[in-house]
Amino acid sequence: MKKIPRIGSLVLAITLLLSLSGCGASDGKTHLKLQIWDVNQRAGMEAMCAAYTAKNPNVTIEVQVTSWSEYWTKLEAAGESNTMPDIFWMHTDQILYYADFGILADLTDLFDDVEPDYYQNHFSEVSLGNASGSDGRIYGVPKDKDNVVLVYNREMFDQAGVAYPDENWTWDDMTDASQKIYDATGKYGYMAYNDEQLGYWNFVYQNGGYILDPETNIRAGYTQPATADAIKYYVNLQKNDWCPDQTFFAETSPGTAFFSGMGSMFFEGSWNLLDAMKRYPELVGKWDIAPLPKCPNPASGDGTGTISNGLCFATAAHGKNLEVVKDVLRFFGSEEGQRVQGESGAAIPAYLGLEDSWTTQFQNFDYLLNVQVCYDQFDTCVQYINNATRRKWKSTVADEMVRVYNGSNIDESLAKMQQIADSYVVSD
Repeated sequence: MKKIPRIGSLVLAITLLLSLSGCGASDGKTHLKLQIWDVNQRAGMEAMCAAYTAKNPNVTIEVQVTSWSEYWTKLEAAGESNTMPDIFWMHTDQILYYADFGILADLTDLFDDVEPDYYQNHFSEVSLGNASGSDGRIYGVPKDKDNVVLVYNREMFDQAGVAYPDENWTWDDMTDASQKIYDATGKYGYMAYNDEQLGYWNFVYQNGGYILDPETNIRAGYTQPATADAIKYYVNLQKNDWCPDQTFFAETSPGTAFFSGMGSMFFEGSWNLLDAMKRYPELVGKWDIAPLPKCPNPASGDGTGTISNGLCFATAAHGKNLEVVKDVLRFFGSEEGQRVQGESGAAIPAYLGLEDSWTTQFQNFDYLLNVQVCYDQFDTCVQYINNATRRKWKSTVADEMVRVYNGSNIDESLAKMQQIADSYVVSD
């Protein structure tokens, strides 16, 4: 196995060695650990584990939760010391890094004895793309999928006499409504903050542009005209009185601003909607979601599109309990396992046809959020942007976007972003 460049300390590696090694137990059972980073999904993951162990009482699975940043620090150190958790979540930003280093188990043939073409029959191309390595092999069982929606305040729309957003809305409708709401209430309209998946990426693809060349997924497209025009449009939204600038967002997230009554619209990921319903019960029924507004005059395409990501369940290539873990992963990727996840409210299942099982937990509220929007948008989803080199240039490009928001020349910054990304491309 190739060695990952070290970022963790020796002390951390030793701690992980003590905490993660030794799965044998005096009770004769196989004890496994499932490592995740989202406490809001703990109950859902425990429900999936309980469903498996009910059928396999000789196995126990402990769900462990750490913060996002701690998760990756620990996982990298564990990879160096061969003490990886038995099962762990893998994010699209990281999967190529770990798969290309030979650390993840190849799960391409996991379901061969169950059904030929199992993955292709039950998961979308987007889900499989998010679970694959640079070699096209599958290194994770698709867990969930998501997309981005427009969250809006019903009461502010009513006060301004503006009709609620729907599938026919365009960017022009959004900006027009923003101005009317600001004039009528003094509250912000659409809050355009500096973000990729929840921000400008969606505008780029709706306008027919791209961050990475769709044909090869190698070279960047920041200077491509449709891309540049969309980024300029998005960045310039903050010049309106009804849109906060990035100084505001440095102290207050758009979600916090929205749910505290400071603004009327923002983009949010489907993964945060149920938590928002629980966190702000007094606001249930006062807000809802709609499809992303379309580009009114796209350079190409129909103007629709929303970035879609999804996690997968992965395991180490040389885990002590690999065969048992693979059996667990087969269950996690089964219709039964994915339904348990959906009905628990943890996330929208990646398994095709089970999307609306996620509605179950929303039905516990007095007002049913329009979650059908999330399901419908999968028809026009764009796979989360990633390739083998993006991990190296992501932060540098993000830093340049900060300078764009702070007033740098956009064309010059886009040219620099293009040069940064393409500098990692291996010459033909």
